[in-house]
Amino acid sequence: MDRRYPHRIVCLTEEPTEVLYALGEQERIVGISGFTVRPARARREKPKVSAFTSAKVDRILALEPDLAVGFSDIQADIAQALIKAGVEVWISNHRSVAGILGYVRRLGALVGAGERAERYALELERQVESVRSGACALARRPRVYFEEWDEPMISGIRWVSELIGIAGGDDVFPERAACSLARDRILADPGEVPRRAPDIILGSWCGKRFRPNRVAARAGWDQVPAVRDGELHEIKSPLILQPGPAALTDGLQAIHAVVRDWSARHA
Repeated sequence: MDRRYPHRIVCLTEEPTEVLYALGEQERIVGISGFTVRPARARREKPKVSAFTSAKVDRILALEPDLAVGFSDIQADIAQALIKAGVEVWISNHRSVAGILGYVRRLGALVGAGERAERYALELERQVESVRSGACALARRPRVYFEEWDEPMISGIRWVSELIGIAGGDDVFPERAACSLARDRILADPGEVPRRAPDIILGSWCGKRFRPNRVAARAGWDQVPAVRDGELHEIKSPLILQPGPAALTDGLQAIHAVVRDWSARHA
């Protein structure tokens, strides 16, 4: 291990863990998020020291990290506590497909694996473009509503909206996807979804199971094409709600499978 670069890293979210394992730099990781599921071996090998909005700061400090890596303004309080304790912190704030690819490259450079990170990012780009090419051959593009949370209803973030487009669908709330904060994607009027008439509803309720029957039972939703036709599908949150490799690979493939099947039935 090259000691010119950080060698005791705490990953406060899942995506840096997945990237560092993919780059063969997992020995640098000394602590991970409790929400980490990718790769599966990380949960067996690394101590879990944080959630998403909270962290065990004392446990993190006991690990003597020389870098903590997190994501978004939601982890600002954790970052502040660690910075005050003398820990170097990098909080990324990428929200798009291009941002995810840039994140892979930047994290790789931080640990001295820039060339490997570039090769990995190019492979991720190839996988994305392969799905995009396949989507171009679809007979029809469905209108898609992606629900990130149910109480209150929150529509999909930017990278999710972009992946829906790459997979062959059209997000029914593209203007909200441009909003980086979840509070700005809250649908105060549940009737807005029926008015936009999605053909497919994708649910990924972070931290809990998606319940299609609850969605279908909402007042006025019985005539939504997706509800009428039974097109309510769960995309597991670890595959799509973390802005890392999972979203560009398994998450994108899961969305594309739903869109492709719908298109075949409605050709």
